[in-house]
Amino acid sequence: MRDKLEQANSRKASQASQGKFSQMDIDESEFNDPFQQLMEKAGNHGRYQTLYNYVFVGGLAFCGAMIYMNIILALNIPDHWCTVAGRENTNFSLEEWREITLPKQADNRGKLTFSNCEVYRMNFSDIENWSSWNTTQRTNVTETCPNGWSYDKTWYESTIPTDHNWVCAKDLFVTNVFVVGRVTEVAGSFILGQMGDSYGRRFVYYISVVFCSLGRIGSIMCTSSYTWFLIMSGIVGLSVNSLFQSPQIIGMEISREEDRSRIAFFQSCGWSIGTTLMPLLYWWLRHWDSFMWLTSLPTAMVLLFSKYVIESPRWLISKRRFREAIVQMQKIAKFNGHRFDVTEKELAEIYSRDKQDVTYGIASLFAGWRLARNTIIMGFSWCVVAVSYFTLVLFSSRMAGNPFLNFLYQSVVEIPAYVVGRYMGDTYGRRFTNSVSFLISFVTCLPIIVYSVDEQYENLMIYLATFIKFLNALTFFTANLQCLEIYPTCMRQTGVALGTILANAIGVFAPYLVYLGTTVDIRAPYYILGLLFLLGGIGALFLPETLHKKLPDTLEEASHFGRHDKFFSLPKPPLAADQDDGLSSHPELASLRRSETAP
Repeated sequence: MRDKLEQANSRKASQASQGKFSQMDIDESEFNDPFQQLMEKAGNHGRYQTLYNYVFVGGLAFCGAMIYMNIILALNIPDHWCTVAGRENTNFSLEEWREITLPKQADNRGKLTFSNCEVYRMNFSDIENWSSWNTTQRTNVTETCPNGWSYDKTWYESTIPTDHNWVCAKDLFVTNVFVVGRVTEVAGSFILGQMGDSYGRRFVYYISVVFCSLGRIGSIMCTSSYTWFLIMSGIVGLSVNSLFQSPQIIGMEISREEDRSRIAFFQSCGWSIGTTLMPLLYWWLRHWDSFMWLTSLPTAMVLLFSKYVIESPRWLISKRRFREAIVQMQKIAKFNGHRFDVTEKELAEIYSRDKQDVTYGIASLFAGWRLARNTIIMGFSWCVVAVSYFTLVLFSSRMAGNPFLNFLYQSVVEIPAYVVGRYMGDTYGRRFTNSVSFLISFVTCLPIIVYSVDEQYENLMIYLATFIKFLNALTFFTANLQCLEIYPTCMRQTGVALGTILANAIGVFAPYLVYLGTTVDIRAPYYILGLLFLLGGIGALFLPETLHKKLPDTLEEASHFGRHDKFFSLPKPPLAADQDDGLSSHPELASLRRSETAP
C-alpha cells in the first residue's frame, strides 16, 4: 500500500511539474469520495436505485404535485355577478339583463365591465310594462348583492368559493388560504428539515406522507368551516416540502455522481406530469369535491410500498452509526444481486480520520464566509423561483380563456424545460444554466409590461407568460440540483429546508401580487418579477460550480467548496488518474477493490 501511495504522489508531482495542473486548481476533497467505493460494492446503479427513483422520487412527486396543487384549481373564482330576480318575466338575454341591473366599474386593464359585487337598488321584478321602461327610470344608488351571486358555469359546475360564496367582501378568503399555506410551509421546512438531519430522512418521509394525506382529506371535509379549512390546509403546508425533499436526498446519496441530475430529472418530471394531468381531471369532473378526492388519495397509497423505504446509509455514516449503515447497504446489495460483506470494524477504519461534525441547526450553514455566501445566494435564488412560480400559476388560472388550458400550458412546458435544464446543466454547468435562465426571464418581462394592458395582445401575453414558466422550471431544476450538491451530508436536508423557508417566507407575497394583477393593474406582478429575475441572474454567477464534484460530507468540505473555481470558466470532468489519486488518501479501500461481488 505504501508503494501505491508513493507512486500516486510521484505521478502528481510529475504532472504538476509538466504544467498539467497545479495544487490551486484541484481541491482533493471535492473528488475524494470513499462512500462511492462502498456503494459500488452494494450497487450504486442497480435495480434498487431504479425502483427507488421510479416509485419514491418520480412517483411520489407525481402524487405530491397533485395533493399540493389541487387546491389552486379548487379555489378558482369564476366570473360572477349579483343575482337579480325578474328576468324570467322578460325576453332579455343575460347580457341585456346585466346591462340593465348592474353598474359598471374599471377592471385590472382599466376597461369598464359589469360590477361583480354591486347591483342597482330597486326591485326589477315589480316592473310590469318593460316596453315603456328605460334606464332613465333607474336609480343610481347601488347596494351589495342582497340575493347572492350567480356564477359563470362555462368551465366549472362548482368550486369551493362558488359553493360558499367566498367573493366580494370575502374575496380575500382565497388569498389568505394561500398565505397560510406559505406560512406553514416555512414552519414545516424549519422543523422537518432539521429533523431530517437529526433523526433521519426516512422518519421525516413517513411524517410527511401521513400529514399531507390527512391534512388534504381533512380540508375536503371541512369547507363549511373556514377556520377548520385553514387549519387543515396548514397541516398540508407543514409537511409538503419534506415530502419531496426526503426521497430525493436519499436517492442522490445512494447513487453515482453522474446520476444526480437524472434523479432530479425524475422528480421534476413526476411533478410536471402530476400538474399536467390535474387540470384535465377537473375539466372532466367539473366538481371540486370529486376532483379533490381523486387527486389526494394517491399520496396515501404510496405507503403500500413502505417495505422498500430505507434510511440513507450516507447519513448514518455521517452520524457514526456504522452498524445501521451496513444493514441498509446490505438491503440495497441484496436487491441488486450483490454481496456486501464489509464489517462494522472495516467501515469504522475507513472513516476513522473523519470527525463527526458538531452542528447547530441552520446556524451551521453560516459557519465561514464561503458557506455563508453560498447559503445566502442559494436562498435568494429559491425566493425568486418560488415567487415567480406561484405568481405565474395562480395568475394563469385567472387569465381570460379556458382556465384548465391556461394551467395546462403552464405545466406541460415544464417537461421540455427539465430536458433542456438537464442537458445544459450537465454540459455547461449548473451555475451558467441558472444565471442565463434568470436573465432571459428578465428580458421576457419587458414586452409583457408594455403590451399587457391591450386586450388584442392577450394571446401574446399567454405565450410570453408560458415561456417565462418554461424558464422558471429550468431554473428550478438547476437551483434544486445545486442546493443538494452544495451542502454537506450532515446539513443537506437542513440546507434544502432553509431554501424552502426563505422561498415560502417571500412566497407569502405571491398571492397578493396576483391580487394586485387581477384587481388593480395587470402589469404589477411583472414589474416585481422582472427586478427579481435580474438580481437572481447576477447572484447565481457567484455560486460555485457543482458539476463533476462529489457531494461534500463535512462542514469543512462545504466551507472550501469551489474555492479554486475560476469566475470565467466552464466545468471540465476530472481525469481518471486524478480520481484514483484522490482515493489513495483512504488506503483502507484497497481491500474493497480486490474483493469480488456476487453476480
